[in-house]
Amino acid sequence: MKCPYCGYKEDKVIDSRSSSQGNSVRRRRECLKCERRFTTYEQIEQIPLLVVKKDGRREAFERNKILAGIVKACEKRSVSLKTMEGIVVSIERAIMRKYEKEIPASVIGELVMEKLANLDQVAYVRFASVYRQFKDVNQFMKELQDILGKDTRKEGKAFRKIQSKRPARK
Repeated sequence: MKCPYCGYKEDKVIDSRSSSQGNSVRRRRECLKCERRFTTYEQIEQIPLLVVKKDGRREAFERNKILAGIVKACEKRSVSLKTMEGIVVSIERAIMRKYEKEIPASVIGELVMEKLANLDQVAYVRFASVYRQFKDVNQFMKELQDILGKDTRKEGKAFRKIQSKRPARK
C-alpha cells in the first residue's frame, strides 16, 4: 500500500474494523516515513454475474431491474416497498448460491413469478403478462385459470380438513 501523501510503500495498521454494512473492512494506517495517517477499505472482489438474454446477448446482472419490475407489478397494490426489497434480496441470494458466472434471464423471471404468486395474485398476473409476452386474451385467460385452479384446490384441501375434524352428526 502506497502512502497517498509521500508515496512510501510501507505502513502499519493502527485500527481495523468491519464497515457498517459488513461487506468491507476499514483499516486506519500510518505511513512509516512521513507518519501521516490514512484510511483504506478492503472488500471481496466480486466476479460479475452475467444475464443471458433470450437472443443470446449478455449483460451485467442488475438487482435494480428486478426491483423495478416488481414495483411496476405491485403498483396500486397493498405491498410495501420493504416486502418488495425482501423479495429481491431473496432472489439475489438464490441466484448467487447457484450461479457463478452466467444465469439465463428466464430463471430470474421464473423466480420473480414464483415469489409474486405467493405474495399477490394481481401483481403476479401483471408481471406474467409482460414477462411471458401474452399474444392474445386466450393466453392471459389460461394463466388466470391456472391461478384459480390452484386456489380452488387449496380451498378444497382446507375445506376437507375442516370437515374431517368435525364430529359426525347423529
